[in-house]
Amino acid sequence: MSTDTEKKRGLFSRLFVREPAPGEDAAALVPAPAAEPEAVPVAEAPRRSWWQRLREGLSRSSSSIGQGITDLFTKRKLDEDTLQDLEDVLIRADLGLPVSARIVEAVGKGRYGRDIAPEEVKAVLAAEVERALAPVTVPLVVDAARKPFVILMVGVNGSGKTTTIGKLAAKFRAEGRSVMLAAGDTFRAAAVEQLRVWGERTGAPVVTRAQGADAAGLAFDAFTQAKAAGTDVLMIDTAGRLQNRTELMAELEKVVRVIRKMDETAPHAVLLILDATVGQNALSQVEIFGKVAGVTGLVMTKLDGTARGGILVALADKFRLPIHFIGVGEGVEDLEPFEAADFAKAIAGID
Repeated sequence: MSTDTEKKRGLFSRLFVREPAPGEDAAALVPAPAAEPEAVPVAEAPRRSWWQRLREGLSRSSSSIGQGITDLFTKRKLDEDTLQDLEDVLIRADLGLPVSARIVEAVGKGRYGRDIAPEEVKAVLAAEVERALAPVTVPLVVDAARKPFVILMVGVNGSGKTTTIGKLAAKFRAEGRSVMLAAGDTFRAAAVEQLRVWGERTGAPVVTRAQGADAAGLAFDAFTQAKAAGTDVLMIDTAGRLQNRTELMAELEKVVRVIRKMDETAPHAVLLILDATVGQNALSQVEIFGKVAGVTGLVMTKLDGTARGGILVALADKFRLPIHFIGVGEGVEDLEPFEAADFAKAIAGID
């Protein structure tokens, strides 16, 4: 206790404490020190559910579609012109012509000449989108009999491959699986370093080579190490490449060939990572990567950064490839297994 504090306390005692009566304990007359105030716990912000994050992530897409529907169906009877305008709204949202036409047909059925509320149109939209997506809502299943279960990650530059690998590694580790990562994007030192960071976070070893090294050779090394270690899942990153660069696509074909020499059933999953913000360009990516690498499933990222989230519906309708995961943010929890019903309601703006 400081000298000044002692002096103040002594002065307080002399001013406000009476003298003790004969036989009275003087200590009893000294006021007890004030109790320390109890710490008030700071309330933590409630953790948002996946549905909340999905709704927020798709808000730009749902707002664009929803505003178009509201503008069309407020104080206006349903006629051919209204339906044509609705189809234009849906096509601009990248839902694709076939799906847009089916939605328009469903909206018009039995409703000509009637007033129709925007909410009714959104309900029809959600039902048709769910119908289109339900067949491709397929979870990624890791076959425990395959050790390692090899997942090859492919896609163009900036699609989010490396980040997606890290998020999936975290999910697999949370399920109790052992994971190994292979830094097959040997052209970018930043990609290798990013994968190392994810490896440290998730407790997954990372196989690397010098910058510019042969990606197929690295895949060979990674498979050999994962096999020897009895690793459950081996995820191989690859360099981002434009689908129209034939020499880079040839390199990807070589990676696949090398993996199949090690295990004729591998890679057991080839995931194409798609950036939702590219819109219609995603269609050509699926077509070409499918031919070169044998894509088995899709992961769509960055749905929170675009008003063109409907492209996922167009992809499902055209290619019928499983959609395993979608991403609506940067956090590990912002990449979740795809659910058709949730996506349909979110993009239609239905709570």
